Amino acid sequence: MTKTKSSEGPKVSIDDAWRFILKVGEAAHRYGSTSGRLEVFLTSLAKGFGYQGEFKSTPVEIRFGLRETPDSQQRVEVMATPPPDFDLDKLARLGDVLKEIKAGTLSVNDADHRIDAIDQIPPPWGKFASMLGYVFTGVGLAPLLGAGWTDTLFVAVFSIIVYGIVLLSARLGDTAMKWMPLTTALVTGFLATMVKHWVPDLNLVLVILSAIAVILPGYSISLGAGELVTKHVASGLYNLKAGLITLIKQITGAIIGGTLATALVTLTTAEPQAPVDQKWMILYFPLLLVGLALAFQVSRRDLPWSVLISGIAFLAVMAGSSIMNANLGNLLGTIAAVIIANFWGRKTGRPVSIVLIPAIVMLVSGTIGFRGLASMASGDMVMGVNQFIQMFIVALTVLAGVFIGFFIVRPEPSL
Repeated sequence: MTKTKSSEGPKVSIDDAWRFILKVGEAAHRYGSTSGRLEVFLTSLAKGFGYQGEFKSTPVEIRFGLRETPDSQQRVEVMATPPPDFDLDKLARLGDVLKEIKAGTLSVNDADHRIDAIDQIPPPWGKFASMLGYVFTGVGLAPLLGAGWTDTLFVAVFSIIVYGIVLLSARLGDTAMKWMPLTTALVTGFLATMVKHWVPDLNLVLVILSAIAVILPGYSISLGAGELVTKHVASGLYNLKAGLITLIKQITGAIIGGTLATALVTLTTAEPQAPVDQKWMILYFPLLLVGLALAFQVSRRDLPWSVLISGIAFLAVMAGSSIMNANLGNLLGTIAAVIIANFWGRKTGRPVSIVLIPAIVMLVSGTIGFRGLASMASGDMVMGVNQFIQMFIVALTVLAGVFIGFFIVRPEPSL
């Protein structure tokens, strides 16, 4: 293959460009690139090769289209894909390869082998560190939601059990993974209810919620709402439906687990324990930020930036909440995260998603949705409906923050 340098990037034959774009699209989708970002990036990649591309991505398929000129026949392929997983380290490595392609320092043929090798690279964080990610996320989140010290201690224990169920489900196959949101909530609900027999002041909802926090679908629900607003209807409906189904599975599992436990033990009513003093936030909040980075497999190289940007976003949330209310806080937090992440992406040339996804996950509304469904299940329909509606308000507030942030600092096309 002959490689020449054009003003926009390396010019390659349409056959090589087509094959390479298919490979990049499938890999980026698998590692967690969102539909909108993937479509924009593939269009930019095709343009860099000297061709016109049209792409449509949903969580279950990608439609590829490529042509040499506006009048030439378009090549089209629809590729079925499994729902994406988040592996931000591999997404970052893919971004590094594509950066070299754009700079003209790496040929498409050589890049093929590099992309194939990415799949074989082990995660940057092993099983123990990943387990700590679950524990840190739960322990960091519980006090923010109003849990006490005893609640937080049991959250740490149950987070380890949740991680074990996730590992076991992955080994058992697709069916086990499909029901994993229910099984993790069921086991956690059963154990937490059993513990409440001996610790009457245990806050059941907060303990269960914090223990399964990593797999709450708040990001999926917010992403779905955002994609609907931006006219990515198929992808938006899929993500929204998947997020709501996951929430229903989780609350169903928690109810079944609690019901099984109450058949064995008798619960006594007691006032919830006093929340952890906010002065301890300097200890538990960094655990939340590090935990999210570990859970999403952010590389060692990017972890400090991920933690920093998420921390700044949270400070903006606190500032906005103190000025007016939580909705203004979420808006300012999202704007801050998007602006800083885009500056970081421009400076480093790495995919913005690496540092933006953990920050957005910290801000989104899955916890509110879970508590809303829990309130409905317990018979408090008014509070449940209000919390459920608030979940979508938070999602739309985060979406508005993303739009404003992108308007202030326009992002480079990246995964």
